Amino acid sequence: MFWETVFFCMVGALVTGLFWGYSQHWQGLSGRLSAMRYIFLSLFCLSTLVLASCDRGSDLTASQQSTPVTSTTTKAQASASHSWDDWFTYHHDAAHSGYLPSTPDPQKLAQAWKTKLNGAVYAEPLMVKNHVIVATEGNTLYSLDPQTGNVTWQTNVGEPVQRSTLPCGDIDPLGITGTPVYDPGSGLIFAVAEISGPQHILVAVDATSGKVQQRRKIDVDGMDPAVYQQRSALALANGMVYIAYGGLAGDCGSYRGTVVAAHTDGKGALLSYRVPTPREGGIWSTSGPIINTAGKVFVSVGNGEVTSGDWDHSDSVLRLSPQLQLEDGFAPRDWQQENSSDTDLGSMGPVLLANDQVFVAGKSGKGYVLHANALGGVGGEISETQICNGLAMGGGAQVNSQVFVPCTDGVRKITIAPDGKVSIDWHSDQMKLPALIGGHTVYGLDGGGNLYAVDLATGKSRASISLGEDVPHFATPTLSGRSLFIGTNDGVAAVTFAS
Repeated sequence: MFWETVFFCMVGALVTGLFWGYSQHWQGLSGRLSAMRYIFLSLFCLSTLVLASCDRGSDLTASQQSTPVTSTTTKAQASASHSWDDWFTYHHDAAHSGYLPSTPDPQKLAQAWKTKLNGAVYAEPLMVKNHVIVATEGNTLYSLDPQTGNVTWQTNVGEPVQRSTLPCGDIDPLGITGTPVYDPGSGLIFAVAEISGPQHILVAVDATSGKVQQRRKIDVDGMDPAVYQQRSALALANGMVYIAYGGLAGDCGSYRGTVVAAHTDGKGALLSYRVPTPREGGIWSTSGPIINTAGKVFVSVGNGEVTSGDWDHSDSVLRLSPQLQLEDGFAPRDWQQENSSDTDLGSMGPVLLANDQVFVAGKSGKGYVLHANALGGVGGEISETQICNGLAMGGGAQVNSQVFVPCTDGVRKITIAPDGKVSIDWHSDQMKLPALIGGHTVYGLDGGGNLYAVDLATGKSRASISLGEDVPHFATPTLSGRSLFIGTNDGVAAVTFAS
């Protein structure tokens, strides 16, 4: 289409020049020379335009050009919203509530586009400066046009790690797994990539251009990078990025759950906290560290190696200071048995409630309500309730005192009273992955590539759609405007809705 336009422009210039020149025929030779000058200048300007256009097409860096990207759009994109809500971190905000109150409720879902990228997308997409930011296991960060899925920039930060080079694990290749976080103060997107070596690096990428502004190794002393996995979402607070580590699937090697903090300006030493267990105690829930309004850091911890004697702070919820000093913790009374049977609390991130309470559930399906400022130690919960018939896995979502628990047998909506009493309001056996809320609608996936929208109050279906492809473990959508963006096993898909 571009070259056809150039051709017709050239023809138009010739005809216009000749017509103008011959209209000056009665002025003699000077008229014809003026026509020729006009034609020559027209051709010269058009040639310059063509060359400039060709030059603009080569602005991408080598790493940005290295990966083929395909985007498929549908008619639904024409009705997509042009007003985009910010989504800077996992489940929208520092508390990871997963809630946008002003979003209209859908009557129908329609697929807008799919874009194939260079790897699976385990991390939740972000919405930054009206662009979808996507991180892949191919260790590439992409910025996509939310209306069309077209790539505006892409930056590869290193060679991902092949599964065959690791002692265990279930992601191949292993690149960027934890959800990145955007810092509006610096305009930088922070992500952790596992690169060949292996080693973990923290990169800071300019949100507008995709250029890498910072790059540093974040494997602290005592860590063997080959047996650690950075799966949790990154968190941002107190001028620092918080990064949590667990182990690989299979729990091979000598690892211990660790939280690392790096200053957003790239300066200063790393801070860290390590769970005081001989082994394991991974901090791996996909929602990652949760930050309250005072800047305190809450994490859930998996099973540790200790199964008798004193509590080793595994199978727990821990509260850390902004400088990663341990302040308080909670564990179920039967933490020793849960450690023995791998039925710990580490599978779901904590949920902060408005009345200074914390809710958490784990692999046992039991949910606990805690005091945020006094977690209670072993057995110090306000209440204990059987929530799931299966496991609680992934990040919760929350509206005031209502929590949406990602049970493997289906999302449950619960309401927590001021005294800590829990009531189960409804159960959706279709949504089995972490949900989020827009307006009065709850959105979630089933793990098989189907997206559901249900009424917040009743759990009754509003709409559903098949993406036509599977999604990774613990995938959760991103909501912005009237669109949802979902990471898939080979890229990202967009779904729009009409109210």
